[in-house]
Amino acid sequence: MSRPNYGLLSCAVILIILLGVVGGGVMGGVAGYYVVQNAAPAVVAQPVAALNTAPTTASVAPATTNLTLQENSAVIDAVRKVKPAVVTVINQIQTRRSSAVTPTASGSGIIIDPKGYIITNNHVVSGAQSLSVIYSDGTKVAAQIVGADTVADLAVLKVDGAVPAIAQFGDSNALEPGQVAIAIGSPLGDFRGTVTVGVISAMNRTVGNQSDLVQTDAAINNGNSGGPLINALGQVIGINTLVVRSTNEGNVAEGLGFAIPSNVVRDISNQLITKGKVERAYIGVSYQPVDPQIASALNLQATNGIVVTQVSPGSPAAKAGLQENDVILALEGQTIDQDHPLATLLFTHKVGETITLRVQRDSKTLDIQVVLIARPAS
Repeated sequence: MSRPNYGLLSCAVILIILLGVVGGGVMGGVAGYYVVQNAAPAVVAQPVAALNTAPTTASVAPATTNLTLQENSAVIDAVRKVKPAVVTVINQIQTRRSSAVTPTASGSGIIIDPKGYIITNNHVVSGAQSLSVIYSDGTKVAAQIVGADTVADLAVLKVDGAVPAIAQFGDSNALEPGQVAIAIGSPLGDFRGTVTVGVISAMNRTVGNQSDLVQTDAAINNGNSGGPLINALGQVIGINTLVVRSTNEGNVAEGLGFAIPSNVVRDISNQLITKGKVERAYIGVSYQPVDPQIASALNLQATNGIVVTQVSPGSPAAKAGLQENDVILALEGQTIDQDHPLATLLFTHKVGETITLRVQRDSKTLDIQVVLIARPAS
């Protein structure tokens, strides 16, 4: 038996080890390269902020958001809707003196019917020798008075031919203090189509002989009289009629404008168009609202209503037996108070109707029926 060649065997072992090392390195390199190539896209897709947690001096552009402002708010839409129906009213005033120049007055108005009917204030057309209106596009046409009501300070005019636009009425009974109010008119007669915006300040105001007025702080000036007060829907909610700028004590005020509510305007204009006049129900009493001083002087328990100060002879009130110092508390179940004055409640009833008044006389409460007649012209 031959002796093993240990030298050759050692060389073979060493060769096998070297081949394993080299082969393992090659295979490891290949595997590492494969892993790196497949992982590279995931690394690239990560946000920069996630990879770089340390502060960096490199500038990064901030994100930009583009905003577009739409100039089509409710107020703008309402004005666009109503403005073409607003007119300037020019009054050539009658005068007894001969003059080379005929005096004129101006106000505003609103077209309410395709037949050419226009509403304005009575004081705008009072004493007219001739009338004309100017449309929003500057066209001037002649106008005639259909009828006027001095009590509510309203008048209806009529023009011939096609009209540029018609305004729609809103429900003044639905008005709330704080809601948007927009006045459109011709202040000073020279600034046609002027728009002012405010809010409904209060309801059922009384100023002088006018009651049930809408109060607003939308700017109203001379020349706005007869123009519309509208809501954000483009509906007429009142006819601007007057402004209070100071008191008898000399106190100066701003933002005290008043308008005739649209529901009253609608009723009166319908009567003026159909009958040429307004027929108001009448009972024939003079009165004062109940206040703490009157209640104390007459020893009244009531905190609302009106105290009769005079009963006209032969009037419906006299025939029904009403007396001085009677306190009228309610009409047809509706309490008479600051928000529901007698004149306003009577306007909702027609001549010839029989109404029931709740009356307090001394310590008794009575129900008295009164037959309404037309208010005398005087």
